[in-house]
Amino acid sequence: MTPTSFPVDPHTYVLFLGAMILLAWTPGPANLFSVATGLQRGARAALAGVAGMNLATMVWFAAASLGLGALVAAFPEQFRWIAIAGGLYVAWLGVSALRAAIGGDDGLKAVAAAKPGQAFRDGFAVQIANPKAVLFFTAVLPPFLDPARPLPAQLAVFAATTIAMDVVSMSSYGLAGGALSAQMENARFRRGFMAVVGLLLLAAAALILAHRLAPA
Repeated sequence: MTPTSFPVDPHTYVLFLGAMILLAWTPGPANLFSVATGLQRGARAALAGVAGMNLATMVWFAAASLGLGALVAAFPEQFRWIAIAGGLYVAWLGVSALRAAIGGDDGLKAVAAAKPGQAFRDGFAVQIANPKAVLFFTAVLPPFLDPARPLPAQLAVFAATTIAMDVVSMSSYGLAGGALSAQMENARFRRGFMAVVGLLLLAAAALILAHRLAPA
């Protein structure tokens, strides 16, 4: 079997793996959202949020296979407003958490009781708007693609690697938050950490919006 029959050159794959380890574990909107969801809703919702974010990652890979870089270059303003809308949505989640922290136990219980399906949808929205995702697919991924090899096979390998790394890192962040959520029976602790949740979500929103609102 010739070297070009493999989906990805082994040396290229090792370099990609190293880059993914750094990107996956670097705190950004996705990992901050995982921590916040774990603190706010518990481990089950955190994992549902991780599933939503990784579904969005698969959407990004599907878009990459259709020429995402060319689309971003052709319609930069449209992509910018999509990301801004996502950032504002994350900010709204943060403000809602802060309002729950200030409003008392009833508000906290209502937020904490959110169903995993809602966390899944929220996670999808966060990752679709994540500036790190756009940066990854338009700047980080292309140098690792070899035009001499079939593109679908390469994207499949890179997608599996990216999602595996993201699942591990996001789940670790989310479960860490979920472990602390066991303390939520204490009303004072609960209110303090709901405030932390709100601040984490607002920090994630700030990362998204700062990237999108920065002058070109």
